[in-house]
Amino acid sequence: MENQQNYTKKIFYVLLFMAVILMFALLKVTADFILTIFISVMLSLVLYPFIKKLNSFHIPWTLGILITVIIALGIFFVFTNILTASLKTIINAYPNYESKFLHLWELFAKTLNIEVDENQSIFSRLWGSLGIRTAIQNMAISLSSFLVSTVQVTALVVLLVVFLMIEMSSVKDKIRTAFPQENINRRIIFVVIKIISEVTRYVSIKFLVSLGTGICVLVSTTAIGMDFPVIWAFIAFVLNFIPTFGSMISCGATIGFAVIQFYPDITPIIILSVIMVGINFVFGNIVEPKWEGSDLGISPFVILVSLSLWSYIWGFIGMILAVPMMVIIKIICENIDFLKPVAVLIGGSTKKAARHEADRK
Repeated sequence: MENQQNYTKKIFYVLLFMAVILMFALLKVTADFILTIFISVMLSLVLYPFIKKLNSFHIPWTLGILITVIIALGIFFVFTNILTASLKTIINAYPNYESKFLHLWELFAKTLNIEVDENQSIFSRLWGSLGIRTAIQNMAISLSSFLVSTVQVTALVVLLVVFLMIEMSSVKDKIRTAFPQENINRRIIFVVIKIISEVTRYVSIKFLVSLGTGICVLVSTTAIGMDFPVIWAFIAFVLNFIPTFGSMISCGATIGFAVIQFYPDITPIIILSVIMVGINFVFGNIVEPKWEGSDLGISPFVILVSLSLWSYIWGFIGMILAVPMMVIIKIICENIDFLKPVAVLIGGSTKKAARHEADRK
């Protein structure tokens, strides 16, 4: 009997593994549809505490939703307008930088012994020498498609968030009605509250850290005389949501443009490099850990794997959602008996896992 139970358990885990693989494949295939829903759910989890706070001041739940959504949309459109204006400025100013691009490219090509055709433009030389024409064209097509569909996606996300937030006002009653057993509905309610709490906490801290990073980059690039400081601040703000790699890419892009703008004067380049590294080090290694108080209970290796996996499934947005998704998966696994080993493997500390178990009880 015992051997039969072990055999059944092994079959179950094999089937579970196959189901997980199939689920990720479906998420990849249905990305256009599913990603919109996930973004709406994440935004709802983040906005829920604010609406709940407004409700505590005797503001009706629906009115609180409308106020919160209007404020969020206002902030979104302000950022969008600023970014659009800055991008137009870059496009208009490009001819002023082409000679600098050309000079640096010639130095780079000579260093690596890459053949340079003097009769071609700078982009023609880059595409011809490095063989990335197809990649650039695909990126341009993707960007055009993204810009065309942005308004439609935004409208759909807003509608989903509004109706989901309306549903969340009665979610506890629905859970108690759907699962009359006291121990089951208590556990489900605990999981929902825990997910909202952890995701909100992570996103809030990450938002404030990213905002602080962006403001410091804005002040620093403006003070040093770099062009388009708003763009570099925005890039730092957005990419800081991606653990580890985001700040590295932001630093590289900003310093790279500083080289183009200031070369051959290396003094501002060195100063900016030190400032950028210092900003990201302070916010990423001192401020953020201090605000969080402790880590998210997720292994750093798992976070890196999660970044790779979700970026493959959902692209750039997947990288931003990777950590919140792992937080949700870990909380769910911690509260399902046969998935607790998965939660332990995902976690970065067995002591923290023990504390989570104590909290649940």
